[in-house]
Amino acid sequence: MNLTAVNQTDDCQEYSCPERSVSFSVYVILYVAAAAVSLLTVCGNLLVVISVSHFKQLHTPANILILSLAASDLLVGVFVMPFHLILLIESCWISGPVMCSFFNFVAFQATTVSVHTVAIIAVDRFLALHSPFFYSEDIYSTVIYIATLFNWLFSLLYNFTLLFINGNFTVMCPGECVYTLDGGSSLIDLLLVFLMPCTLIIILYTYIFIIVRKHVTAIRALQVHDSKESSKNRVSDKSELKAAILLGILVFVFLLCLLPYYICSLVIPYSNADLNYVRDVASMFFYLNSTINPIMYALFYPWFQKSLKLILTFKVFNEDSSLMKVQ
Repeated sequence: MNLTAVNQTDDCQEYSCPERSVSFSVYVILYVAAAAVSLLTVCGNLLVVISVSHFKQLHTPANILILSLAASDLLVGVFVMPFHLILLIESCWISGPVMCSFFNFVAFQATTVSVHTVAIIAVDRFLALHSPFFYSEDIYSTVIYIATLFNWLFSLLYNFTLLFINGNFTVMCPGECVYTLDGGSSLIDLLLVFLMPCTLIIILYTYIFIIVRKHVTAIRALQVHDSKESSKNRVSDKSELKAAILLGILVFVFLLCLLPYYICSLVIPYSNADLNYVRDVASMFFYLNSTINPIMYALFYPWFQKSLKLILTFKVFNEDSSLMKVQ
């Protein structure tokens, strides 16, 4: 995804970082806030990675996808978010040309993997509800592993081709870190990284809500007069509805984080105003999704709450801790 695309310039004009227009105390507060957000992103996603990797009970197809998403979010927290926040605070790039190229590539790679993983999660949830017998087969785990590996390798090849082989090149002036993409590359990127996966996500989650609603209606229709059985059915109703609502919240937050950047990417080429800084701020909303994801897990996933407690109390270092029940 073109997170730092700008119009190509013919000549590299002399440039220097502008002097700070805020007081020193505000400047310090901005850096403390940037460090806190980056640290929260890294720690939150690292805890998700440790949880799913360590506890064998969590080695399920659905959680493998969550692990992939957390890994891409971890890359954002370590290699992308700190540098992007510094760029927003300083209004210029201070880390040199090599780090600029690395920053752009990791930003493209991590965000592409993240979007496609959310799309694969949508397919996974749809199959779990629509075809439970297929979903329960052992071969399905292998399919998920292959899909996850393919996602990372495809994103790696796609972004390397997009950035380094397809005629695009870094324009490095002092204090700048920008990347140029031609019109065709920008259109392909918009289709592959935003329109196609997000359309799939919206369609599948619409079907998921319809299926869940049918399940709840069917369960209520089969309720018997026995109070205990009715109680069990009510619990099942609440469980399915809660799962559907959770999925809806996760998808809504995800799309909300994507929209600002892509609105800017569509407006900037047709605007005479300099909206590059606005675009950089909009990109930050995309990166903040990597901070929000582990918070959502902590709020809504009981298995993450239990594994988090075990990790923070150092019980994961006990013998056979990987066999502990966390769900």
